[in-house]
Amino acid sequence: MKAGVIVYPGSNCDRDAFYALKLAGFKPYFVSTKDNLDNFELVILPGGFSYGDYLRPGAVSARESSNVKKFAENGGFVLGICNGFQILVEMGLLPGGLLQNKNGKFICETVELEVVNNETPFTLMYKKGEVIKLPIAHGFGRYVIDKQPNVVFKYKEDVNGSEQNIAGIINGNILGMMPHPERAVEKILGSDDGIKLFKSLYEYIRGGKK
Repeated sequence: MKAGVIVYPGSNCDRDAFYALKLAGFKPYFVSTKDNLDNFELVILPGGFSYGDYLRPGAVSARESSNVKKFAENGGFVLGICNGFQILVEMGLLPGGLLQNKNGKFICETVELEVVNNETPFTLMYKKGEVIKLPIAHGFGRYVIDKQPNVVFKYKEDVNGSEQNIAGIINGNILGMMPHPERAVEKILGSDDGIKLFKSLYEYIRGGKK
């Protein structure tokens, strides 16, 4: 199964995402916003500082990603991580907004999350209420609600001021999250809790449930 990792100018988690996909069983490819995505099962928008976060994080990338939007609207699975989450919100594919952390600083640490919804294609291998550890690394990760989203992950504690401690949301085939599952796929990295997200989706697609 083919999965594409979009590489924007300023992406810095693309290789981590590529490795996580390969570890989970996907056949990953690096792709650009200009490439045809029709033959892919999954597209990842990785973390980083696409286009230098000019205007606001994800704003420029969102306007350069019409092929990603088309892919998502046609039912393709899309995972936006950190900056990728910001891009999905800017594209209007996910509700709400992402503002500067309440402390006004960049936060880089490992945090605990609660799996609120384990009935999505991305979370089938988790238990509902399971507590997992994933790293975060963001300056604009404070999630604000405009309409109540379908929440998948919540921070166990208030780390950045996000409303309701929301860390990740889903809209059908589109998942956006601020923490980095691709940086937690092997125990040597400090946690392997992230690999189950990629494996969940792999098994879901392999089962013909797209």
